[in-house]
Amino acid sequence: MKKYDLIVVGSGSAMNIVEPIIQANPSTKIAAIDKDEPGGICLTRGCIPSKIMLYPTELAASLDGAEELGIDVKVKSLSYQKIMKRMRELIDRDINAIRNGLSNSENIDYYHSEAEFIAPYQMKVENETITAQMIFLATGSRPYIPKIDGLDKVHYHTSDSVIRMEMKELPRSLAIIGGGYIAAEFGHFFATLGSEVTIIGRNPQFLPEEEPEVSALVKRHLGRRMKILTNHVVQKVTQSQDGTKTLSALDRSTSEIRTFSANEILIAAGREPVNDILKPELGGVKTTPDGWIKVNEFLETSQPNVWALGDADGQHLFRHVANYESEVVYYNAILKRRIRVDYSAVPHAVFTYPEVASVGMREKEAIERVGTERVLIGYARYEDTAKGEAMNAKDYFVKVIVDGSNDHILGAHIVGPYASILVHEIIAVMYTREKSWRTISDAMHIHPALSEVVQRAVGYMMPVEHYHEHFSSDDN
Repeated sequence: MKKYDLIVVGSGSAMNIVEPIIQANPSTKIAAIDKDEPGGICLTRGCIPSKIMLYPTELAASLDGAEELGIDVKVKSLSYQKIMKRMRELIDRDINAIRNGLSNSENIDYYHSEAEFIAPYQMKVENETITAQMIFLATGSRPYIPKIDGLDKVHYHTSDSVIRMEMKELPRSLAIIGGGYIAAEFGHFFATLGSEVTIIGRNPQFLPEEEPEVSALVKRHLGRRMKILTNHVVQKVTQSQDGTKTLSALDRSTSEIRTFSANEILIAAGREPVNDILKPELGGVKTTPDGWIKVNEFLETSQPNVWALGDADGQHLFRHVANYESEVVYYNAILKRRIRVDYSAVPHAVFTYPEVASVGMREKEAIERVGTERVLIGYARYEDTAKGEAMNAKDYFVKVIVDGSNDHILGAHIVGPYASILVHEIIAVMYTREKSWRTISDAMHIHPALSEVVQRAVGYMMPVEHYHEHFSSDDN
């Protein structure tokens, strides 16, 4: 049995902790295990490759309406092959650099293999038994494949297989099963490149994790380039001899069965845990009913000195959350602090066109948490700022939700160009002691810069009822 000071399962955010451990104790011996390519999901088949793919389509989409600005321009073509080749070159370069670093480290034994518990603090990897009194579980997640009649008999893709370039050519038509972030981003990508895209989501709301008015605006804009169906459940899939796929979906609003045909199918129905591979029960590690590793507020599992972070714990499936959790694990496991995780200001973005960015609570959650009488909402449109008008940025807006009793920002939601950048003005304030919207309002903003739309939003607070009256009339 080979003994280590630390076993790390997963080579993504958990590796943030490894370097400071080695620097503090150069004799430390660590086992780093990953069944997939090193670097974690974000690098190998998630957020980074997808954003490399999406950026060219963002540039192309941003030219819509250019004629109104006096620009006579037309996108001659977008090359699926060139975009994908560039993405793979950039990603493979980083993957190889990480692999070389792990393979050549004197402190690390790198196992490119699956691992499973055989007893508490003991794991089997590559037909070898290894042990350590401290274990970090950062196993990631995998695409969730819904149970659909006939799906196992047809060829379909996931975001993983697209990024691995298993889709060799741009499909003439593409049916996407799912109506969340992945569906929106990949739908935007393929539609902008020229595919005929149909998104089929089971939730009544497109982008169900966003504010309803944000989702409605995105659906309206994306709907100009693709077909977006909500409240539809795909029940059956068949494939003809020429490879064409036919999907039968139940329209839950009418109980009718509708059929759709496409050259390719992309499953974008969410993510699920991969912790079953670990056999965590043999290691004394409990999981939730859904299969995520159960952790306490310090990110320790049910087995002392075994910690979980990132997608493995199922809290928030974002790389920036995993990076934050790696810091918490470092403080608690290595430095023996008692730092609690704080998810009160978790941000995210959806890189469609228009872009979406959010942080903290949605309106409904804020009302449930503090009550309608305490919630105030700030709102401003891009087009009501000088820069927004210069950009001809119509329809886009910023919504900020605050607690009127103490001025704390509870959440914010932005839809429009550079939303993922603008939201950071709000995120930073939510991490201060005061958390006050007045910090943004009082700060001097560059004029005319698009960030003024955030300042305007916090400077125009109204009760919930007034907001909905205002938004309803504004939307019309």
